[in-house]
Amino acid sequence: MTHIHPTAIVDTAASIGEGVSIGPFTIIEAGAVIGDRTKILSSAFVAGCCEIGPDCEIHTGALVGGPPQMLGMKGAGGRVRVGAGTIVREHVTIHRATDDAAATTVGEGCFLLANSHIAHDCRVGNEVVLANGALLAGHVSVGDRAFVSGNAVVHQFARIGRLAMIGGGSRVAKDVVPFTMVVNDSEVYGLNTVGLRRAGFNAAERQELKRIFRTLYRSSLNLSQALDVLRGGEPSSVLTEILTFIEGSKRGLCAGGPRGRRMKSAARDTDDDR
Repeated sequence: MTHIHPTAIVDTAASIGEGVSIGPFTIIEAGAVIGDRTKILSSAFVAGCCEIGPDCEIHTGALVGGPPQMLGMKGAGGRVRVGAGTIVREHVTIHRATDDAAATTVGEGCFLLANSHIAHDCRVGNEVVLANGALLAGHVSVGDRAFVSGNAVVHQFARIGRLAMIGGGSRVAKDVVPFTMVVNDSEVYGLNTVGLRRAGFNAAERQELKRIFRTLYRSSLNLSQALDVLRGGEPSSVLTEILTFIEGSKRGLCAGGPRGRRMKSAARDTDDDR
């Protein structure tokens, strides 16, 4: 049965699914859609522009659907859509899109840890993790199963590819190629080998990604030359994904880190598949 705490304020024009639980002092505005079995804890705020999927959790003090933080904003703005099974922890903020016809989207099975922020017009894929204090600026795109570590900041319009990992405290100003790790100031450190294993990539697939990675980041080739080499090689699904991502880049790509870090990363990658 649906349970709404007597101190919660739930507008009668909100759509509340079956088995929903709404805690004390929570506010649900008119127009909001809350999916079946979703739990909303105390003192959360869900704006009327929100569509929350089933089996989600929204924890204490979270704000979902707040207006964009930008000067000169005109109109109410668009919507927020949160996919099934996503967990929104304490004091997370997710802001609506700037355009009335658009939406900020968060996929299914995401885990948004305390104090993380998703700004207006972001597109976050499925099973993405934002650790404590991770900040996504406006129009950022994050691929499925990417991991953004604590206190990392991502510049507006940047893209993070599938299964990429952003190190704690990093600053991401350009696009992050799928399956890679970025640390410090937009420095590519290596492949996300742990994430690849957890995602079920076999040894042959990981070796193929290492070949691609070395061509892009460990050779003496510039980007255009490296892409020509990759396009002339044996095709594969991961190669197609990486090439498509790079060809769609408007901000440019995060570059390889200093030589010493490259050497350490290359040695570690070799050890991973013994």
